[in-house]
Amino acid sequence: MKQLAQYQDGRLELQDVPDPVAPPGGIVVQTIYSVISAGTEKMQVEQARMNLLQKARARPDQVRKVLDTARTLGWRAALDKVKNRLESPAPLGYSAAGIVAAVDAANTRFRVGDRVACGGAECAHHAERIAVPDLLAAPVPAGVPLEWAAYTTLCAIALQGVRQADVPIGAQVLVLGQGLVGQLATGILNAGGVRVLGVDLVDARLDVARRMGAERVANPRDARIEDVAREWTDGAGVDAVLLCVGGKSAGPAELAVQCLRDRGTLVIVGIYDAPLEWKTYYHKEIQVRYSRSYGPGRYDPAYEWGGHDYPAGYVRWTENRNFAACLQLMASGRLNLAPVTTRLVPFAESLAVYNDLVQSPNGDIGVVLGYNGADPTATVPAARLTTAVAPASADAVPARRLAPPATTLDVIGAGNFARTMLLPHLQGRISFGTIVNHTGLSARHVQAKFDFAAASTDAPRALRNGPPTTAVLIATRHDLHAPFVLAALQAGRPVFVEKPLCLTPAELDEIDHAAAAGSGSVMVGFNRRFAPATAALRRLLAACPGPRTLAYHVNAGPLAPDHWYANVAESGGRVLGEACHFFDYACYLLDARPRAVFAQPLAANGGGAAPDAVAVQIEFAGGSSAQVIYSAAGDSAYPKESFRVCATGLVAECENFQTLTVYRQRRARTTRFGSKGHREEMAAWLAYLDGAAEHPLPYAEASRSMRLTFAVLDSIREHRAIGLTAGRGA
Repeated sequence: MKQLAQYQDGRLELQDVPDPVAPPGGIVVQTIYSVISAGTEKMQVEQARMNLLQKARARPDQVRKVLDTARTLGWRAALDKVKNRLESPAPLGYSAAGIVAAVDAANTRFRVGDRVACGGAECAHHAERIAVPDLLAAPVPAGVPLEWAAYTTLCAIALQGVRQADVPIGAQVLVLGQGLVGQLATGILNAGGVRVLGVDLVDARLDVARRMGAERVANPRDARIEDVAREWTDGAGVDAVLLCVGGKSAGPAELAVQCLRDRGTLVIVGIYDAPLEWKTYYHKEIQVRYSRSYGPGRYDPAYEWGGHDYPAGYVRWTENRNFAACLQLMASGRLNLAPVTTRLVPFAESLAVYNDLVQSPNGDIGVVLGYNGADPTATVPAARLTTAVAPASADAVPARRLAPPATTLDVIGAGNFARTMLLPHLQGRISFGTIVNHTGLSARHVQAKFDFAAASTDAPRALRNGPPTTAVLIATRHDLHAPFVLAALQAGRPVFVEKPLCLTPAELDEIDHAAAAGSGSVMVGFNRRFAPATAALRRLLAACPGPRTLAYHVNAGPLAPDHWYANVAESGGRVLGEACHFFDYACYLLDARPRAVFAQPLAANGGGAAPDAVAVQIEFAGGSSAQVIYSAAGDSAYPKESFRVCATGLVAECENFQTLTVYRQRRARTTRFGSKGHREEMAAWLAYLDGAAEHPLPYAEASRSMRLTFAVLDSIREHRAIGLTAGRGA
């Protein structure tokens, strides 16, 4: 791809560079438009073209760094450092918009094909593709042209300045400097019901300011601005001044204080070294505020690159929320950016644009660079089918009988689920060995309640020391499932693990190979397979030829913010940690291999890292299909789980695995049941542990259901159908 590069000796080049990859939790964006910040980038280009003495005068901070290096490492090292800096290219640009081309696996907020606005001098460069962290990108609402969305970062700078002014509806504000940021501030103030006096030395900019909503405009060459402000405010003075200028001249600061009312506010938005005369500001008790870039979060690597957002209750307007607010102003029509674009130029011609910028005078305000033909309707192909190929080892795991039988059971994890849903169905039917929990008090309590031989808090030791005739039941939080399963398999032990089996495809690959290579076995807690209602329905469906259709609705309800499922690192999120149940059930009930899946997120748990609800369409081999809707909305009076299956000559409806109504031969018959399958699941596993039956849930099927779940998450991220290769564990 091509990217604009600037050297400190003044050169500008369009260079061929490698395509970027998505940062952790971030995205890669195919750039459609980027905006040249005429003020900031003009200053960067001018400084690059200065000689060394001029550079030293312009950047005394850099001179101090060189002197510090010379004192500590010597002049040779200092000069080498300066030389390296002058030889190294630097990117330009920090405001762009385009189409999501790739999404990191840790990000589910964006999908391939989404239109996004991007910001950040560290990433939103003038380049054909850019890699952007999650919180420096924002979705572009429908109806907002990408040409406008490319201004989002600059709009956020102006919006943050307006927020610092903190002016109410009807206030009168002087925006001093009608360059690009000043024009955007004028438009935002006007959208918020604030009256604006626009001031600039260039009449053409004042004409644009009127179109952006300025009530009055004035040129210092034609009138005394303090007199204009006094007349405009009936002698009171303006409530606030937004200084949208650069440089070090004392004139703008002096003019601002003369125009301000008593106890007014001065906000410095531009790169302006304000020489403030204390006595003048003291007598009027002027508040001086600096506006820092796009808003809270800027320059905080934990926020921008770590993805650690600030709670809205503490920081209402972060830089990402400022992005979103600017885009909503565009979508509503209250912020019209058409007047500020003075040139739209192909990216290939950008070098000529920068040469023009440093010429004086230059009438540009907003210069937009267009990429890939600058087609605002352009999209990355989103309909292609990507195939998720599983290793062959999953199907290689035999469904053999256990020999010798297991005589003892160790349990890792003694939470409420294990104590109420699993252990009561095992007690008295197999000898209980060691109970392991992360707190000794809980382990001791469960030991006494269920008559375990020993209690421990050391899970690795228990897994390592148990013989192959001692089975293992794992009921910990989800992030521990994969490492504990692998340890049990390496010890050659039969293991039962609650769903999900693991949290990543890489973990699943490891378990596939370990299960195929060793003597241990794995059973995943997909209990709904074993429910009596399921057994009755499978018998009925066996007599129905042809494909079947399943519609499964889960009324899960909202997730409490303090629930451990909200910690995605522990749980994997609700889709991976809970909805995997229903994807597995679809595979089992329809008795077919999944071929492709398309998933759509329905909501997000407060902007969290994983979707809170999802609608999934699954295509199966042989023509069967399933739709799973896992919803966080709805009402608790409605059944938590309900599904309908249609087959040749039959419709069946089930609620919570307690009632099954079968419509057949023009009659309806309802049967009631009392179990969701936990008791039957444990009984089936015990029969296997006794050596009396083959494994009740072949590992290849459990692995296939997990592959399907990961494909659902891929589909959410990439907004496209994901194919699963048949016959290879998928």
